[in-house]
Amino acid sequence: MKRYEIYKDIRKRAVIMRLPISLFALMMTSVIGSLLFIIFSFSFLVIISVFLFNGGLYVVLTQLTKHPALLHFKKVFPTTISNKRESQLQYEGP
Repeated sequence: MKRYEIYKDIRKRAVIMRLPISLFALMMTSVIGSLLFIIFSFSFLVIISVFLFNGGLYVVLTQLTKHPALLHFKKVFPTTISNKRESQLQYEGP
């Protein structure tokens, strides 16, 4: 009888093929688009290039999953927003 492992880390993040759900959806969209591209322009060079593109995309997405700091940009907004006036910035009316 076959034994199945229980996936206990579901609260951490759902993962399919070592990719989060959103990146997996991007990968599947690329695969479906590639299949359509192969169907409508059938050529051996196109088939090879599509396989290389999808393989490269998978490698890039898994590397981004392992090292999320590669796409870390500087924060634009402050961490807190307050309506309190600063002591140095006093409004001087007319």
